[in-house]
Amino acid sequence: MSSHPHAPAHESAHNTHHAHSHGHEAAHGSFKSYMTGFILSVILTAIPFWLVMGDVLESRALTVGIIIIFGGIQMVVHMIYFLHMNTSSEGGWTMLAMIFTIIIVVIMLAGSMWVMHHLNTNMMPMNPEMMKNMP
Repeated sequence: MSSHPHAPAHESAHNTHHAHSHGHEAAHGSFKSYMTGFILSVILTAIPFWLVMGDVLESRALTVGIIIIFGGIQMVVHMIYFLHMNTSSEGGWTMLAMIFTIIIVVIMLAGSMWVMHHLNTNMMPMNPEMMKNMP
């Protein structure tokens, strides 16, 4: 440890834990925030489950779209309530990480849907006549 009180070489665990640290401030969850996150997660899981199991909507594409939207919302809920990502923690870097994650997930989901659509369109036979000509 340095003898100068304003520039510690290493921060003690006690100071870091009790927010006397000179480093980054980390968000800590409360019981209320964990319960809010848990309840939102249950709701965001139950609604898509009900949509699929109850065969609620006529359109399969609309059902898939709603499930994807609920999945994205649930990911953000987990990042905020369980990973404690907000604009003030770690000097804003956790929010930047959340934005980056959302962008990557949107690209991944859009790409996956694009690939599955084109596989279905290009690999599946179009009509019974085409099936007769298959080897």
